[in-house]
Amino acid sequence: MTTSAARGKGPNLKRTIYNDLKNKLIHCVYPPGSELNEMMLTEEYGVSRTPVREAVNRLEADGYLKIIPKKGIYVSEVSIEDVLQIFDTRLEIEPLTLRMALPYLKIEELLSWRQRFREPEEDLLKSLQTDTDMHLYLIDHCRSGYLIEMMHRLFDDNTRTVIATGQTEVKIHNAVMEHAAILDAIITRQSPDICAELMRKHVEHCRTEALNYFNSDAYLGFMKNRLT
Repeated sequence: MTTSAARGKGPNLKRTIYNDLKNKLIHCVYPPGSELNEMMLTEEYGVSRTPVREAVNRLEADGYLKIIPKKGIYVSEVSIEDVLQIFDTRLEIEPLTLRMALPYLKIEELLSWRQRFREPEEDLLKSLQTDTDMHLYLIDHCRSGYLIEMMHRLFDDNTRTVIATGQTEVKIHNAVMEHAAILDAIITRQSPDICAELMRKHVEHCRTEALNYFNSDAYLGFMKNRLT
């Protein structure tokens, strides 16, 4: 990363640092609550303080970082309220974007996605990425730039929340069958109402399982290990 960042100039350099640092925050390379050091970041990226500072300021505006004067830069925590807001939004928006996307989805691409869910993924982090990619594939065909941008940001937050709370340490919801049912409904040209309802039920199940996880021994053990 240091080499590629050092080779960039102007806006490209700033964008590279911002995107890389954002990706690390989303995937909890820097976990919630941890402190970042500006000097450490300048050394890591091989740049001056200015592009790092601009990236940090943007990420604070995005909600991923908190800058506390005379104290430091801290990675924002993740709370159960974040989970509620993410899933409440998904419950309202994903059935809508699926309805909007239906006329533009290609059968061969849907069949390819269907095949992927016939091959179980044991790596839970890769499973999360496949899950996210499928949802974004459907969303990206809704033909609304505003909704697409919003939902990509939401799924960034969803990924960060899942990793930060240790949900990738244990499979809390096997969604393979639900994904397959949604895809089958689209492929067989079921009504928009049926497709949207399958999506709504799927997101609702994910929400329930995620909230249950917060009360589980697995979550409490994960948080205890994180704090020690």
